[in-house]
Parts: sequence; structure tokens; C-alpha cells
Amino acid sequence: MKKWIVRFVSLLVFNVVVLLVIGLLTPAHVGWSALWAGIIMTALVIWVKPLVSRWFRSMAAASADERTKLGEKTVQGVLALAVAFVVWILTVILTGVNVSGWFWGYVLPPVILLIGWAIYDAVDDKVEAQASSLYDKATGGRSVDTRQDAAAPPATERAGRRELKDGLTDEQRKMLDDLG
Repeated sequence: MKKWIVRFVSLLVFNVVVLLVIGLLTPAHVGWSALWAGIIMTALVIWVKPLVSRWFRSMAAASADERTKLGEKTVQGVLALAVAFVVWILTVILTGVNVSGWFWGYVLPPVILLIGWAIYDAVDDKVEAQASSLYDKATGGRSVDTRQDAAAPPATERAGRRELKDGLTDEQRKMLDDLG
């Protein structure tokens, strides 16, 4: 559950930023609809985008053996743009985003979405790790961290330090204490 919440929230923040960039660079009027549009777009990216991508890829796979490497890369790029276009159209339909102009309102925003998704794919592990840490702080839980707190070293480290001081293991030290 935590994983899905963290993924949804980190992608939501990223999508809101991308929508605001689209609102600045194109005549699409996002405005205060950015938050609602971000929620809808995040849901579409998580649940609908994989289905549409799989459907488009299955249609393109029928003729994949007839294409060159360059042709295959071109088809994959066009498919990614088509998926971004579907996500953008559904976002516009389901939210208060207003679009004017065919090229600037319907063609350019999916290109910006593709660039945004590429950036998110490059940084998603770090973003989700940071969001997970914030989630743990907000819920009072501790995140799993490979680093140990310097004020409280683990028991094996403490035992190792004592052994270095006097050359005795914990068992040997206990035996000496019992004798004396």
C-alpha cells in the first residue's frame, strides 16, 4: 500500500509540474485545474498508459519483422507519441483544461509529456526514495536505511569495539566476571 501511495504522490507532483509547463509553453489553459488534471493524469499514467501501450505494441508487432532498425525505432517513437496523445486527450476531456489551436494545443503538449516522462523515468528511483522517506516521517515510521545512526551503533559493532580495547570477546569477559 505504501509503495502505491508513494508512487502516486511522487508522480502526481511531477505531473502537476509538467502540466504547469504545458500551460506556460502552449495556449492550453491549465491554471487552477492543474491539481485535478494532475490527479487524473497520474491515474491515467499508472493504469491506462500501460494498457494502451500494450495494445499499440501488439498492433505494431505484426509487421515488426518487415522493418529495419531505424524503422522500428521510428515506430516505437510514434507509438510513444500516440500513447501520450491519448493520455493528453483524456486529461483534457476529464478536467477543466482548455485547449485552443490544433498544433499548439493538441500536438505540442504530448511531446512535452514525452519529455517529462523521459525525465521522470531517469529520476524516478531517487524521487520515490525521497517521497518514501517523507511518507515515513509523516506517519511516524522509520524508513529502511542501510546507514546506522552514529549515536546508537548496532550490538555487534559495540562488541567489536570492546574487543579491540581489551582483546576479550563478550563470552570471555563474562567468564572473567563470573570468576571474580
